[in-house]
Amino acid sequence: MNKSRTTRMTSSMTFRKPSLSDVRLIQALINRNASKQIMLPRSLHDVYEMLRDFIVCESSGQIVGVCALHITWEDLGEVRSLAVEDAFQKQGIGSALVKKCLAEARRLGIRRVFTLTYVPEFFHRLGFLEVDKATLPHKVWADCIKCHHFPDCNEVALLREL
Repeated sequence: MNKSRTTRMTSSMTFRKPSLSDVRLIQALINRNASKQIMLPRSLHDVYEMLRDFIVCESSGQIVGVCALHITWEDLGEVRSLAVEDAFQKQGIGSALVKKCLAEARRLGIRRVFTLTYVPEFFHRLGFLEVDKATLPHKVWADCIKCHHFPDCNEVALLREL
């Protein structure tokens, strides 16, 4: 990575749990990224249902990044719906959001966190290791029916032990 082109987060970035008034903004950010076919789209219903799973990054009152920790089982969670506004890419926001989700997983007593991604290199840098998708519980695949790649999935499954 060319460090001269990489900028870091400024002190004006804040991380917080979202409120109901953030739902449409979260959905719009996720679906802008989904339109590039780099993640699954989310309906308003999905975002409302998952709202407590999310962490948002805000800059000057604008939501510029989102990520969710979804609890799958007593010792397993999923990092999902990671999206950062294009203008805020390469500033460490995505990494910070994932790290906050991992910290929350530790606080909850979750021992393993997985993700399904088209960008495995990003998660490798955060200590995730590739695993066979078949090792994940079948419930994980409930979202697959919504995917534009179904049934020919090309997402990579990664896992991090905490």
